[in-house]
Amino acid sequence: MIIGPSETVVFQGDSITDCGRPRDGTDSHMGFGYPALIAPQLGFRYPTHNINVLNRGIGGDSVPLLQARWQEDCIDLKPDWVSILIGINDACHACNEGPENSAEFYETGYRDILIQARKAGARVIILEPFLLHTEHPYDFISPIDAIRQKLDPMIFASRKLAEEFEAIFVPLDEIYQEASQEADAAHWAEDAIHPTPAGHALIAEAWMDAVRAI
Repeated sequence: MIIGPSETVVFQGDSITDCGRPRDGTDSHMGFGYPALIAPQLGFRYPTHNINVLNRGIGGDSVPLLQARWQEDCIDLKPDWVSILIGINDACHACNEGPENSAEFYETGYRDILIQARKAGARVIILEPFLLHTEHPYDFISPIDAIRQKLDPMIFASRKLAEEFEAIFVPLDEIYQEASQEADAAHWAEDAIHPTPAGHALIAEAWMDAVRAI
């Protein structure tokens, strides 16, 4: 495994990462999503490593919101690793035309937080944003096809940034599309965006595989 003994891993992102984590100033649990599946697996498989795992995802976050809290919720925690899943809210916002709602804006802001992480000495794991093709209740925001049109350039940007910053990259959109060939997309995310328990387990397994923990 590439994560070393006594290292700190900080999970960052939106509601997919947040998933009900506590807001009481403690890290009593990781919420109910993929970080909550990864943390105990690391402890189980590597009992002498004493890896410190923190979840700082916040529901509704986009790249600009992540930038605004990056110092306090990332850099100040002195992470050795930062795992980031961000983009679906940016894509939804991008359906409202404007320079601040674009793939270029997403890429520029994302690059800024990655530069800060690199200067702080942290290595990065980038999880590709994703969208499943199933019914979803967000038509009042934008139809799913419009969100997909805005998300695809952001997926490309996340891949580009992963290469630029020599980050570990987890191609979640690709993984979910392949999984949807075996089971209906709703099995993985009923509303196209937020994973089911099985969908979170799929992310956790892909993450563990990416860091060579399984």
